[in-house]
Amino acid sequence: MPDVDLEELSGVGPATAEKLRDAGYDSFQSIAVASPGELSNTGDVGESSASDIIQSAREQADIGGFESGTSVLERREQIGKLTWGVPEVDELLGGGVETQSITEVYGEFGAGKSQVTHQLSVTVQLPKEHGGLEGSAVFVDSEDTFRPERIDDMVRGLDEEVLADTMELHGIEEGDPTDEADLDELVQRVLDKIHVAKAFNSNHQILLAEKAKEVAQENEDTDWPVRLLCVDSLTAHFRAEYVGRGELADRQQKLNKHLHDLLRIGDLHNTAVVITNQVQSNPDSFFGDPTKPIGGNILGHTSTFRIYLRKSKGDKRIVRLVDAPNLADGEAIMRVQDGGLKPE
Repeated sequence: MPDVDLEELSGVGPATAEKLRDAGYDSFQSIAVASPGELSNTGDVGESSASDIIQSAREQADIGGFESGTSVLERREQIGKLTWGVPEVDELLGGGVETQSITEVYGEFGAGKSQVTHQLSVTVQLPKEHGGLEGSAVFVDSEDTFRPERIDDMVRGLDEEVLADTMELHGIEEGDPTDEADLDELVQRVLDKIHVAKAFNSNHQILLAEKAKEVAQENEDTDWPVRLLCVDSLTAHFRAEYVGRGELADRQQKLNKHLHDLLRIGDLHNTAVVITNQVQSNPDSFFGDPTKPIGGNILGHTSTFRIYLRKSKGDKRIVRLVDAPNLADGEAIMRVQDGGLKPE
């Protein structure tokens, strides 16, 4: 609900309303889900005033109370499912990557984590009948992994029928999937709808999450709302900057806030949030796979879905669903090829 009159809130005059808008709070809902400390710091208002403003926003936005299970079910019916482009993996995930949730993909280097984020940045722009969400993507790049050339490969790797329908969706009239000029035009339009930012350190990465919220708000009522937010990788900068047990508490606290900022974007804008995570070896493990994701319990509890990618022979990858609230654990197989992620 952008462009609402914030002065309707208790204790908000023209000057305070301007401060709140400058800080990115341009709807009752965005204020209602903020904490008093957060609103006080970013909106430059006193903490007691911030509590009153939040309470007033909750009444205006009609959130914060209990609701029936039927209402929850109706809201969950708005959740979209985004295809990986691999039917076996989509089936494992109950239809694909969910919006309004955080999906964590972890694995060792070369397992294909960045390939997944690139592929989803393409499939999110497909028509809904082909498993897309007809939306744009935001890509926060902390490891210098984003490659436009890879997006080009993956667009060209789509089936002809999917290409034809996607060209129509992107406004390429009478597009021919076999015509090189039409393919070049489609690649250009797909790239135009991926908003990429490179994060130089953990503080910059946290700031980019706020910028991502602004991009989602700006595109909310357009033909291409933001339906995918990728962070590749979530933990690289935190791991490099916070070294040793003495800094562990600070790292986890910042990581926790960052994750909740991302989750809030997913909730408010019906966006799928996909994060990649690095791994470490567990020296205490004598049996089984010693690989485990970093980030500890903070990341484990905040991620709605956890997916472990494991290398196999050649271009084959094992996709293992480790944790999900409503799905059984299981495995699927995919291949990472020139044309993108493909079935076994």
